Amino acid sequence: MKAFTKFFATSVLLTIFYTVNPIQVKAQGASVNFQVFYDDLSPYGQWIDYRGYGYAWVPSAGPDFIPYSTGGHWVWTDYGWTWVSDYDWGWAPFHYGRWDYDNYYGWVWIPDNEWGPAWVSWRRSGGYYGWSPLSPGISFNMAIGNYNPPADRWIFLQDRYMGRNDIHNYYRPRNNNQTYINNSTVINNTYVDNNRHTTYISGPRREDVQRITGNQIKPVSIRENSTPGQRLNNTELNIYRPQISKANTNVRPAKIADKKDVKPIGERQQSPQQQRTQPVQQPRQ
Repeated sequence: MKAFTKFFATSVLLTIFYTVNPIQVKAQGASVNFQVFYDDLSPYGQWIDYRGYGYAWVPSAGPDFIPYSTGGHWVWTDYGWTWVSDYDWGWAPFHYGRWDYDNYYGWVWIPDNEWGPAWVSWRRSGGYYGWSPLSPGISFNMAIGNYNPPADRWIFLQDRYMGRNDIHNYYRPRNNNQTYINNSTVINNTYVDNNRHTTYISGPRREDVQRITGNQIKPVSIRENSTPGQRLNNTELNIYRPQISKANTNVRPAKIADKKDVKPIGERQQSPQQQRTQPVQQPRQ
């Protein structure tokens, strides 16, 4: 009888627990796949069926938009230099997947399931640091090897401004890029993330940047958001970075745009957000 009473009481408690906490229980068993990209990015651009890559995303940004350049800056985290975007959608396309440039669409983002602080290649050229988005199919090993994207895909910054939140004011004119590239070396510093079993390109050494700038580079810790988005608060970056599963191949964007429904890159207007964050070229110093 005592055993039955104990069993009955336990059953009642469990019933109450699962009734009161249905969301928590569901979340523990939830699987996150590409649908989170399709749904969250739809308000900010258009999904297309892109030549051999499947579904890709075209941001609603003006003709001067460049990934890891427009509207954002670098911060130092445990993973190395991490891109913090000013765009509401920046939690995804700057930390997952790859960017490709298309003469009609402009910059196009191809999603993938691996998170990183930034998927770029780094170079050092005299008094400059440079970085370029990794194209689709470019692996970590290729990125620290002889990776040579077109010269106009690179952003070069005078090294003494690295670590500032207004670096867009100090980008060098891209018509000088080939000279910088010809006199550059690859920065192949890395960080091994044992939790995610991934190696990241971490960019310039923190100690080198501190020596060049004369400033203390304060590390920023990464905290996990439970919903899509990101927010930088002093020395913490709260960002959504779930483990993305590729297992479910039936997911898709709610709307897939035909090419004729996407304006060519040269005919697009800048969004209000991009107008606020547009890089301003400064005279050579």
